[in-house]
Formats: sequence, C-alpha cells, structure tokens
Amino acid sequence: MAFEGLSEKLDQVFKKLKTKGKVRESDIKESMRELRLALLEADVSYKVAKEFIAFVTERAMGAEVLESLTPAQQIIKIVNDGLTELMGSENAKIHFKSKPPTIIMMCGLQGSGKTTHAAKLARLFKSEGRRPLLVACDIYRPAAIDQLKVVGDKVNAPVFEMGKENPVVIAKKAALHARDYGNDVVILDTAGRLHIDEELMGELKNIKSEVKPDEILLVVDAMTGQDAVNAAKSFDDALGIDGVIITKLDGDTRGGAALSVKAVTGKPIKFAGIGEKLDALEPFYPDRMASRILGMGDVLTLIEKAQTNFDERKAEIMAEKLRHNSFDLNDLLEQMRQVRKMGSFSSLLDMLPGGAKVSDEEAEYGEKQLRVMENIIGSMTKKEREKPDIINPSRKRRIAAGSGTRVEDVNRLLKQLREMQKMMKMFGGKGRKNKRRLPPGMLRDLNNMDMSNLPF
Repeated sequence: MAFEGLSEKLDQVFKKLKTKGKVRESDIKESMRELRLALLEADVSYKVAKEFIAFVTERAMGAEVLESLTPAQQIIKIVNDGLTELMGSENAKIHFKSKPPTIIMMCGLQGSGKTTHAAKLARLFKSEGRRPLLVACDIYRPAAIDQLKVVGDKVNAPVFEMGKENPVVIAKKAALHARDYGNDVVILDTAGRLHIDEELMGELKNIKSEVKPDEILLVVDAMTGQDAVNAAKSFDDALGIDGVIITKLDGDTRGGAALSVKAVTGKPIKFAGIGEKLDALEPFYPDRMASRILGMGDVLTLIEKAQTNFDERKAEIMAEKLRHNSFDLNDLLEQMRQVRKMGSFSSLLDMLPGGAKVSDEEAEYGEKQLRVMENIIGSMTKKEREKPDIINPSRKRRIAAGSGTRVEDVNRLLKQLREMQKMMKMFGGKGRKNKRRLPPGMLRDLNNMDMSNLPF
C-alpha cells in the first residue's frame, strides 16, 4: 500500500508521544529527528524534509501544544496540516474551456504510463458526461498507435490517428476534427523517451506552440522516487507543465515522489493512478492523502467510490429486503460483487481508519475469502440460495465438491448469513415505537453475537 513504510514510522513516533502526559521541548526535538529520518527513508528530498520539519517544529514548540492536556493529538494535527500543505492544500481540477474543445497534452518519459492514463482520463471524463477524443501523437514507439486504439476501445473513446505523419500536424488536425465532430475534450498522447533530450523537448514545444493546449499534464512513475521529481522539474523548466499525474501509487510503499513533487516544481498533483485497470484513476486530494498517511483513513473517497459503483435501484430493493428480513444468499452474493467493483480489498482497507495497519497477507486472505464465498454460492441451486434452510448435509457435500471447498467452509458461510439476518431482524422492527427505542434484549444479543464471522 502507498506510504506503508512512512505510516508505520509515524505511528511509532506518535505512540511514544501519547504515552507522555506532558510534552517537553526535548521530547519534541527527539520526535522531529525520528520524523525527519522517516521522511528521508520514504525518499522525500532532503530539502523538502528539512523545510517540513522546520514547519512542524516551530508550531509544535508553541505554548498551546506544550501546555495542552493532549499534546500528542495537537502535534498529529500539525503534522497533518503540514503534509496537506506540502502536497498542495486542495484538489487541483482540470480547467475546461467554456468554448470547447479543451486540449490536454500528456507528456512524460517512456514507460511512465502516458498512453494508459490518457485512456483512464478519457474514461473519467466520459463518466462526467463529456465526449473525449484520444489523439495518437507518438509515432516512434512500436505499436504505440495500436495500444492507444486498444485502450480507447476499452473505454469506448474514439481515437484520431494519421499514421507516421508529423506529430504537430496530427495534433492540429485532431483539434479541427474535434470541433467538427463535437468532441469537447482532446487528449494528446505524445511520445516519450528513455531520458530527457533536446529532440523530445523540441517536439513538445512545437506542439505547444502550434496547438496551444489548455492543460499540460506530466505523467510520472511513483516507483522511481526522486527520479520522478527530477523529471518533473526538467519538464516544467523546459515546457511549463500545469499539473502531474502520479502513477503506481498503489505499489509505492515509500511515496516520496508524491510528497516532494509539489514542493520542488510548484505544480500540483491532479490525479493518482492506483492500479492497472482503466478505472483505477482518482482525483488527488492532499488532505485525504495526508489522512491516509497518518492512518486516519479516507472515508470521503470510500463514500464516493460506493456512490459511483452501487446501483441505486438495486440499493432500494436491498433496503426493502432488509426492512422485511428477507435477505438471502442471492442478496449476499450481489453485495459482495458490488463491494468488489469498488476495488481491491487492500485498497478499501487503506481508506478505513486504522486499515493501513492490516498486513498485506491479512488483506490477501480477506480477498481470498470473498472469492471462496462467491464460489460456494455459485455452486448452489436457485432454490438453495433463496431458502438456505433446506441445505442438509448431503447438499453441503455436493456444494463443497462443486466449489472446490470443504463442508466446513459451507457451514461457515451459512453461519455468517444467519448472523447477518439476526442483526437485521433486531434493527428491522415495524412501527414507530420500535424506531424510537431498541428492542428488548437487543444489546445483550449484540454483545453475545460472534461478529468475527461476518464477511465484511
């Protein structure tokens, strides 16, 4: 998970502070030393780490912290504010022109993920009701045009290409094509290089001069650490970028590039790539990322994912079933599938307070258990899913054999369903009286219930 190493180190620093009733200056200095080391180990640039520590130290030495009854919480808030400021304070949005098309030029080194993220952007814009056009301006890399066509087809976005024609000519004609055919966003997929050179920059400058893009987005690979930051500075100095898309943030356990790029270039991170799938792109919110780093989760993003992925009509039907206590295995299967649409088990845990402390092995086990449960339900007949009570020992053996699991796994799933039904029955109540107060014995029953068996 992103920032895993830094989160663990910060957690250790704050644990020490929380054990102290009062915090002295010496305690703060020791914590700041540990915090600086944690930032450097996370591959944050030395200058950025030094300035950040100075910012936190100055505020932590204030009377409101030293004399506070909860100094550790005050310092955590200061660090949270500092991290948010470091990454740009607020979400930097794409500025769309009132008179379309808005032209976005993607640039970056070869292998950073420009082509894939051009398609991810197109998919995101389509979900907002826009009509993006992908443009193949990379005429050098073998199969670059074909790759753009493939990913464009997957996100149902048209691709404009002119073979090996001059990229400047392609970009100009694509802008005219967009005006004629009603595309309100043009995304230029430009060529990359293994390293920055004059030829690359010259071509990008020519495209910028002739087409005048409204946004120039640099795609950088978080896994390359400070090399990504250096590349961002070089592109900004030569071209003048408007923002950054940082990729592979889900796989970078250090995260130094994300913490350094805004401070070094002055340009915000606008989007973060959080996986290989074409829907794995999200707007970058500095305050939410700071919360994740500090282990406080990111519930707002989780809610947004749920709103995007959950079918409103199905949700209403499910709510009605819950009210009438008619929740069955078909409903449980549907809920699991809806949850899986939101992303991997580990990425969802990362957004929950304290979820970052769950190990990769535990997250992987949770993912595996969901798949096992899906397989078991998939091996049942329609009648068995609707009326689980008819599942006797012989049926359990058949279901286990069909799903490649054990009878014990089938029993566990059925127990989980019963526990969920029991909870829903307690909360379900009919009539106004039950809505105002808890049913008799409910607290006792909840305390005695085996919550560890619930699947979510």
